[in-house]
Amino acid sequence: MKTSDDLRSLLERIDHKGYPAYKDTRGSYRFGGYTLHIDHVQGDPFASPSKVSLSIPGIKAGFPLELFDQPHKRTALQDYLTRVFGKKLESYNFKAKGSGKSGLISVSRCGQEILERTALSIHPESGDISVHFEIGFPARGRTIAAFELIKILFDFLPDCVLSSFYYKKLNVGAVEDVISLAEDQKYIRDQLPKLNLCAFVADGSVLPRESGVSPRPMRQAVAFHSPDSLKVTLNLPHHGPLSGMGIPKGITLIVGGGYHGKSTLLKALELGVYNHIRNDGREYVITDDTAVKLRAEDGRSIKNTDISLFINNLPNGKDTVSFSTEDASGSTSQAANVIESMEAGTSLFLIDEDTSATNFMIRDELMQRVVHRDHEPITPFIERVRGLYEDHGISSVIVAGSSGAYFQVADHILQMDRYVPREITDFAKEESKAFPPVTIPKEKPDSPSFHRVVNPSRPSLKNSRNKLKTLGKDAFQINKETVDLRYAEQICDSEQTTALAYALLYAQLHLIDGRKDLRQIAEELLALIDAKGLAAILDSGYVRSNLAMPRRQEIHAAFNRCRKL
Repeated sequence: MKTSDDLRSLLERIDHKGYPAYKDTRGSYRFGGYTLHIDHVQGDPFASPSKVSLSIPGIKAGFPLELFDQPHKRTALQDYLTRVFGKKLESYNFKAKGSGKSGLISVSRCGQEILERTALSIHPESGDISVHFEIGFPARGRTIAAFELIKILFDFLPDCVLSSFYYKKLNVGAVEDVISLAEDQKYIRDQLPKLNLCAFVADGSVLPRESGVSPRPMRQAVAFHSPDSLKVTLNLPHHGPLSGMGIPKGITLIVGGGYHGKSTLLKALELGVYNHIRNDGREYVITDDTAVKLRAEDGRSIKNTDISLFINNLPNGKDTVSFSTEDASGSTSQAANVIESMEAGTSLFLIDEDTSATNFMIRDELMQRVVHRDHEPITPFIERVRGLYEDHGISSVIVAGSSGAYFQVADHILQMDRYVPREITDFAKEESKAFPPVTIPKEKPDSPSFHRVVNPSRPSLKNSRNKLKTLGKDAFQINKETVDLRYAEQICDSEQTTALAYALLYAQLHLIDGRKDLRQIAEELLALIDAKGLAAILDSGYVRSNLAMPRRQEIHAAFNRCRKL
């Protein structure tokens, strides 16, 4: 293997040459305590930055095995080290000068959620650390500025590595706190099914966010306080006793006036499928990690989906057992979202009436008398919600502010009053007796079919260089096909969207054969990632640094929204 001295000599030789001469630097170089890999060199100083990586032997890094011997602890430690490294890199960003992206040094920017990323991985047995990030190789115009790159690789980077990846150089107390929090969060997740709960919200949690575009906790916000009737106390391994609201399995209704915190609570539950960092305010908001936020999506594509649980006897006679459309209505799209989420294995639906189709959620008694059931092809969700729980084990948490119809079918009813929840189940049930009950069909519907075979990959994918582009958290493109994920609201990071693009492309090229159904394909993808890491879905000579692990539910969502499948 070449040494750092070899790299320095090479850079000195190519100084002032044309920018393509940087290609000669590709390879691996041994530095003191780590190896630097130059994996991909950008074509010019204005192109995407060069891809570089580091390998730090576990024996040099020195992290005790008990800090990463289990997946949840390893993910938390990887996340923490990525944040430490990223903060250190920021202090050197663009300190080396030049044109275009010269001097840029960056690694994944982690948000409030703790995700598995390709940016940094720790080998579960050896403790070896692999780090993938980007450097803008410096230039003057389009001429190599080698001594600026020497400054980055021989002055800036060693300081960042020494400050970030060696246990004895870190704040040991902070590292241990990260692992303690991860173990406490794992404990709560493990306790949910044992206590027959679908979610837990700790007392003292800060649920409101700083603003609509900032995920940070709001200052001076009202802290969460559990109603006594739903209070649960858990004895966490490190925190000790922690009290909060346990949301039981079944049907829970959240009501209250506008701006009193209904949607804020639901949003916290949506993102409670992920662990959060310390001081986020929601680090002890833990939701069943299969939970899916449901909503209407006017205009979305639906392919061969059995929506007969909710829609039957269409006037045009169209089949709803294997229903397809390029332009779904609000109610049809929400019905499809329910079935697709069931197919993905969810145990909890999260629904806000503000983003739901009204005719999908409820048909009141008066409307049923005026327009007879035989003339309405839509069976509203209120007539199916109880069966979804009792027959399929799927709970529902529903936010409602305008209709009280769900009072009659709910198991628990919470009223949000200035961000503080009160249980009003008995009162609401008593008041609802004065109104006609919702008529629930006595006959049980057939369970939906999930056997949807996915069409094989198109030949064009295998015969060309495929171009992938991520459009924030909202969408990704594979060549000319755009997959719209705006309403897959539990995607919390654009790197998850990028991973979904690579996952879909990998499946199209390697897994879809015209015989496997969507569940089989998703399981094979997840098994591959579990065995070989997220980088296994990349058809690339190097590991890209910008992927974060999506959930099974989002993998299904991406497949279902791809119009070409």
